[in-house]
Amino acid sequence: MTRIVDFMKESYRLSPFAFYCEMFETLALIIASAVITLTILDPATWIFVPLYLAGSISGMISSWIRRAGFIIFLTSWFTLMNTIALAVLIIDYVK
Repeated sequence: MTRIVDFMKESYRLSPFAFYCEMFETLALIIASAVITLTILDPATWIFVPLYLAGSISGMISSWIRRAGFIIFLTSWFTLMNTIALAVLIIDYVK
């Protein structure tokens, strides 16, 4: 347990802003995945898509700050896909 606490402290020390971005990202993605799991038969897209998008953007920011190359690529991909998903939801709603 001490190693985990030390790891978190070091992560915060290196970049408090990235640390809080990662904390927000984690919470947003956990909530979004719980929503999609619990509503799988009638997905609550208006809830989980924005949460996934917010988490992806936050992850993209923190990975840029930490200079984590492959994670930047991955979170950028997720941000693009979730932006498209949200746009499709909005366009479908406006119709």
